[in-house]
Amino acid sequence: MLLLVLTSCFSAVMLPTAKRHIDLAYSEMHRKISNNQLVTVGELKTAVTRYWVMAETGSSQFVIARSVTCVASGVMCLLMGLTLLHAEKRKFSYDGEVSSNYKWSIKLILLVQTIGVIVGGIAPVMRWFIVARFKSSKIGHKSFKDELKVETYWNESLVYWRDRSVPLQVGSHILRKLVYDAKRLLLNICIGVQSAIVRASKLALLISATFLKVLLFCFQRIKKRDVESSRGMEQDYSRYVLLLEGESQLPQKTLRNICNEVDKLIQIGKKKQPNNLIDFLKVSANFNGVGKFDPHEVLSLHFDQKTPNCWSLPVMTLTAIAISLNIVDDNKRVNHFLSAVGEGLYFAKLVERTLDKNGDLTSILHAADVVWVGVEFSRKWLDNDLQDASVGGGSPNETLQKLSRIADDIFTNEMNDPLMQNPFYWPLKVIAARSMYRVTQTILLSHTNNDSLTDEELFERLSVMISDILAACLTNLVPVVILKCHSNVIEEREESVRRAAVLLGQSEGILEIPPSRDLPSLDPIKAAYIKECRATMALNRPGIDVFIE
Repeated sequence: MLLLVLTSCFSAVMLPTAKRHIDLAYSEMHRKISNNQLVTVGELKTAVTRYWVMAETGSSQFVIARSVTCVASGVMCLLMGLTLLHAEKRKFSYDGEVSSNYKWSIKLILLVQTIGVIVGGIAPVMRWFIVARFKSSKIGHKSFKDELKVETYWNESLVYWRDRSVPLQVGSHILRKLVYDAKRLLLNICIGVQSAIVRASKLALLISATFLKVLLFCFQRIKKRDVESSRGMEQDYSRYVLLLEGESQLPQKTLRNICNEVDKLIQIGKKKQPNNLIDFLKVSANFNGVGKFDPHEVLSLHFDQKTPNCWSLPVMTLTAIAISLNIVDDNKRVNHFLSAVGEGLYFAKLVERTLDKNGDLTSILHAADVVWVGVEFSRKWLDNDLQDASVGGGSPNETLQKLSRIADDIFTNEMNDPLMQNPFYWPLKVIAARSMYRVTQTILLSHTNNDSLTDEELFERLSVMISDILAACLTNLVPVVILKCHSNVIEEREESVRRAAVLLGQSEGILEIPPSRDLPSLDPIKAAYIKECRATMALNRPGIDVFIE
């Protein structure tokens, strides 16, 4: 038992160095994956699986679990279990009187200890058996000296502590030298113990693997069909297994189980696919709506030229206008419309918050969130009932003019404060009012010569415009999934990839929509900003009237 505790303690000393080596290998693999151009859903799945393999095999728990010292602890647990079983056998075969201060309870104590050792030793023994069985197929590939070699990462921390100077501020030079020599002696002993434990663990693994090889000799003929069927995947992902110096590749079954976990997570996400949104996005035939909702003909309100914009806010504003029209009697249709837009805003906000590293869109995203709650649940925009006669109820132009006037009044009343000249200090309702004013004025300008436009026709045009904006925004889902996979903190990588895999399953239907449209490719940092997308479209597609703020 003391040997088991000592082995665990010295294994923990190795962990910081092992994490550093694993992190360097992860950074190199991450650089290679991130440089690949991902186009199809299949390629994205492959990238997510690679990140999952790196996160799983690079986690601290997995590094410790596959280390030789941890495997050797399985042998110790097996020996302790066999010892207690032998004691149990002697107890039941002994008919004499038990001479102990515990009297009759000695049998119960022994039984409880045996059960505890068996239950606690199942995992270490199984881990030892799997590694020993895999090791048995590798016997003969290395010399005996190489098999017992102690890699540098085992003693790297101890060597660093041994060679560093004494941090104590002692005036006497002789005393400082005595402390330094004592420290070196103690750490040299620790290094020797650590090396002895590692060599003993490797020797125990080698002996048990040799023993298993003899026992399994008659089962060496494995069906070639099984081997070939399992190689197709593992050979592709085995390069992404993060290993330390001297470690062998993982068994094929272990790697296959790791990869299968990603498939299960993707399937969980598929059950949550936004079907309403997928149907709604198919309405969009191009991305013209991105450039049409805010043209340069609309006069700016005061000092709003430098106001940032986001994908979510114009979508929310256009939706509020759409449900204020006189088609609201068709509740089923409007509810389906709101459900699709709500699903789209969920992904749009996810895109923006993931790509907005500098937090430039924090206030405007918060404004979009708050206003959307009123639109979705109460059919209200800034406490104005969108279905009330004071807002809707007339012709489309009258409804647009009422909404524009309300937005103008809110904006003008709030601009009396000198701080309001800086858009970053604007309150939520001012941001929402500015967006409503510009969008309503845009629609009014585009339909000045078309007074016969009905509510139904305007609703359809607004739906297409919203679909265009959401479709353009969601083209950024691929870099978002990749960014979700990556984390600089080792302990957070598994959870990050887990969330990314579920997101991939959720968005698979969106990503599989045929790319019949072209959108200028942007840097992932710029892709969060609708302003950058509109500016690029203005350069690449001059036929579309785009207002660049």
